Amino acid sequence: MTFIQMLQAAQQRNGSMLCVGLDPEPSRFPSGLRGDASRIFDFCAGICDATADLVIAFKPQIAYFAAHQAEDQLERLMRHLRANHPHVPVILDAKRGDIGSTAEQYAKEAFERYGADAVTLSPFMGFDSVQPYLRYEGKGAFLLCRTSNPGGDDLQNQRLASVDGQPLLYEHVARLAQGPWNLNGQLGLVVGATYPAEIERVRAIAPTLPLLIPGVGAQGGDAAATVRAGWRPDAPIVVNSSRAILYASAGDDYAQAARQEALKTREVLQAARG
Repeated sequence: MTFIQMLQAAQQRNGSMLCVGLDPEPSRFPSGLRGDASRIFDFCAGICDATADLVIAFKPQIAYFAAHQAEDQLERLMRHLRANHPHVPVILDAKRGDIGSTAEQYAKEAFERYGADAVTLSPFMGFDSVQPYLRYEGKGAFLLCRTSNPGGDDLQNQRLASVDGQPLLYEHVARLAQGPWNLNGQLGLVVGATYPAEIERVRAIAPTLPLLIPGVGAQGGDAAATVRAGWRPDAPIVVNSSRAILYASAGDDYAQAARQEALKTREVLQAARG
């Protein structure tokens, strides 16, 4: 299946729009693992095994692995997910954004080394920074559009001079992704849960694209408002929560606590859908 088909199948199978973000911080691990970066795989695999029937996707953030020289553990985790939870797509949160042969190497890293189903990208160097990823048939790419951080206003919320009036930069990115850049139907957009009005605007511009929506949970995004703004029957939304689920307990019951938090978040999202 293509990445989009995998998302749709996981949404239906698990009745979920919830994505669990994997941002492992050894200093916050439960007591038996705390401070031990060699246990990143164990921690993440435990979370994934406990929540795989509740989610639409998993999203490992590559920096949390690389900072601890744990890329080999990320490779092992990806193999574990493919072997044990193949119905759950995996989005590698890398936010790459380079051109030419460098972009080709980053694409190879995401899709060949790690075997990700999709990757996050920064589109601000233009289409030639995105195109190498689209050569991987069936893989997905989420372009940063309207991110959840306050500093996103510095660029994303600025107006452009254009023949179409004065669109905001994030609106222009959404139009490109919905239109000329989406050569093989592989693109989606990243829109933060902290800006539900902007989610609604992006959805109006890009009615058929999947939206990856971080910021629910520890970042304070409103889960119900997020769903009301972005969900459409024929266009999946992938609502990410990381820390609220990963660190739901500091004890040996961390995986079960993560499951309970994921279950609660999934139910809130589903209720908002109606």
